[in-house]
Formats: sequence, structure tokens, C-alpha cells
Amino acid sequence: MDIALLARLLGLRVAWRRRDRWNAGRIAEHQDKALRELRRVAYSGSAFYRRHHAGLLDAPLEQLPVVTKAELMADFDQAVTVHGLRLADVEDHLQALSDTGGDPGIPWKGRWWAAATAGTTGRRGTFIWDRSEWGTVLASYARANDWAGISAGLTRPLKVAVVSSRVPTHQSAVVGASLRSRLVPTLRLDVTAPMQETVAALNGFRPRSLVGYASALRPLAAEQRAGRLAIAPEAVMSASEVLSAQAAAEMEAAWGSWPFDVYAATETAGIASPCSYRNSHLYEDLVIVEPVDQAGAPVPPGTVGSRLLVTVLFSRTLPLIRYEMSDRVGIGGRGCPCGRSFALLKTVEGRVEDVLLLPGRQGPVSVHPNVFHNVLDEATVAGWQVIQQTGALRVLLAGVAKDVSAERVRAELAKVLASSGVVGTQLDIHLVESLERTALGKAPLVRGLPRRS
Repeated sequence: MDIALLARLLGLRVAWRRRDRWNAGRIAEHQDKALRELRRVAYSGSAFYRRHHAGLLDAPLEQLPVVTKAELMADFDQAVTVHGLRLADVEDHLQALSDTGGDPGIPWKGRWWAAATAGTTGRRGTFIWDRSEWGTVLASYARANDWAGISAGLTRPLKVAVVSSRVPTHQSAVVGASLRSRLVPTLRLDVTAPMQETVAALNGFRPRSLVGYASALRPLAAEQRAGRLAIAPEAVMSASEVLSAQAAAEMEAAWGSWPFDVYAATETAGIASPCSYRNSHLYEDLVIVEPVDQAGAPVPPGTVGSRLLVTVLFSRTLPLIRYEMSDRVGIGGRGCPCGRSFALLKTVEGRVEDVLLLPGRQGPVSVHPNVFHNVLDEATVAGWQVIQQTGALRVLLAGVAKDVSAERVRAELAKVLASSGVVGTQLDIHLVESLERTALGKAPLVRGLPRRS
């Protein structure tokens, strides 16, 4: 691991532990100061933000216009604050990593780390960080372990196994490669690899922390309960996909404790994670989050917004100010037995794109993913997917429970969809060995028809 990067990571972890004792007023004071500095950097170095915020350079945050991924990528060269940094060059670097299988932990040109995401809309996003920013990104992921009570240090290395994407342009791969050291021995496993290979690798490595997509962890929990996997992680961290209560319960049965559901994104790094009491706290010192309705108005506390606006307080190379994400999030109040005053993340309902629009008698009907969770979570062991096609839903069932049949699933789904007002949608049920995954290894539970963005 890069020595300077390691020093920054360790320094931030020490400094951030003091922030755990901040009260709400101190958190707000820090946000105000950090936001002023972010805007100063953006306005001095980014032609895009000077233009985007024209006439509003002194306006409150909530009055600033939203920034979409499409806008940011279309004007990337003008949005960055470093003269001469071009999207085409960053893309060439990422393509070279993919073509050669290079080490994504080695900084590009000795100073940049980059990652790309297709995102739930299918529109590619490319993001870049300098050494200081990347140290903060790594520290934000390390915070999840700190808040979970998983100790790590020179005398007790934290052995981490990550089951996600090995695509070198995916942030999990870049993070894993960057952290690899004697302090954090890291085993990176491809979520698409045969289960027998993954089980053998984990049994040999015996991680203290197991991190992965929910769709990867759930079948591993089944392997543990079956006796083929024999590991005893101190913590199981689910990230990047919706973690259902059923899947979490299966992981608890396998490893003895409820998994920690880490909320993060490529654009922001860590956004929230649970403390030892399993209350998820927002990283308010790093990211300002604004759940808003369809019109862009803030929603009341505890209400799930239609989308989320994020302002990444440490972003400098590519500033993110009121950047739009399609997550449906609800934020609660403050107060937790752990003593932290950071606001509580009450709900993450996945992405807007997970809500299917299906034909009904009076027009299109919105069908929330919970409709499918209620029927399918207990019907399968290894997982499920619902993929919308024109006039039909293709339902994939992996590892169907012994007392469940495809016809029973079809009948139950037909019943709940009819009660939701859905008509004229064919249900195609398929029993499969494994779920379909995206190029980045994710297995989205509910996938709608492509939408124009």
C-alpha cells in the first residue's frame, strides 16, 4: 500500500473518532465550513459550476440547481478543477486497466485514482480522486469497521474478504487493491466465480470481515449452514445492493450476528453505516444528503424521498454539489445508545428504477419491490430476480426451497399483482443455477425496462 496514503488513512481514522463525540451543533458547524470551502474550490477552478450556479454564488445550498450524472459527464472537462484533466484520457486509462488486468490500486500518473459505474440508469459515470480525496474515500469505508466495533491495527491485522466485482474499473476493486497490505490483508473474490472456488478460497483465508453484495452473501450463508463453508467472521458487511430482512436473517443464522448494511456509492464513497446497536448513522461530516420529492422539495423527516441529492464535502477534483442519485431514502432523528449524534438513516428502498410501471385498468401502476420481496424472499435459498420485459415479467429463482414449486410462486405473484391493480402482464418463472449479473457483477433484484435519461 502507498505509504503516504496509509499515513493519511490512519490519521483520518484517529481524527474521526473524535468526531463521534460531536453534538448536532458541532456537526452543523462543520458542514457549513466544509461547504463554504467546497464551493470556493468549485467556483475558482470549475467553469461548469461557475456557469451552473451563475447568480447564486452566495445562495443557500437548497437554492442551488441539481446536477445530474448526464450533465456532469457531458461537461466533465469543464467540471473538474484541474486544468488539462480530460474525460477521454481518464477513460483511456480505465480501458487500459480492463484490457491488461492492471492493478487499479496503483495511481494513474502517480496522483489519481479513478472508477466508473454504469449506475441503475445504465448511463456510465466516471469519477476521479487525488491522493488526499482517495485517502478520505478509503477512510470512509474503514469507518464502517470502526463503527461496527471491528478492531484493526499493527498488532492485529484486519483480514478482509471482498466478494464483489473484480472488474478493475469498479470502485470496490480499486478500494480493495489500494488497501492491500500487511495491515489489511485483502482477499478479492469474483462474485461470478463458481461457488466451490469461492468457498475453498474463503475456507483457506478465514477472514475477520466478510464484505460483499447481498446477492453474493446470501448463497454463502446457505453454504455455511450446509457445512461446506466454515468461517467465523467477526462482521459481515453487505453493500451496493438492497439487503432484505429475509437475507439478513439467513446471514445471522449462518454467522451468529445480524449483518451490517453499509450504504455507499461510487460517487460518494461511504454515506452511512450501522453502529454496534445496528442503528445506521449518516456520515454527515463527509456528505450532505437531501431526500426530495419528485418536484425537488425536501421531504419531512422519516419520509422516504423520490430521489436523493448529495453534496460530497471532500470532493475537490470533480466537485459534487447537489448531485442527483435515484435512491429512495428516509432520514430520521438523532440519538442512539452508542452516543453518536449523527442523524439516523431510517430507510433505503433501493433505486427509483426498481419501482416497476406495469399496465393497469386505469393506466400504468407503480409496483414497489416490496411486493416481490413479500412473495419471493422465503421461496428461494440463493436468491431471485424480477426482470421486466415488454408485456411480461421474467422471474428467476435460484435455489428454490424444497416445499416451493414454480407454479406456486406464479400463483402467489399473480395474486399480489392483481391486488395491486396490475392486468395483462405475463409471468414467466424460471428455475436457474445462478442469477444474471451486470458487467460489474451486481445482481439487481428488480430490473425494469430501460428508461431514457
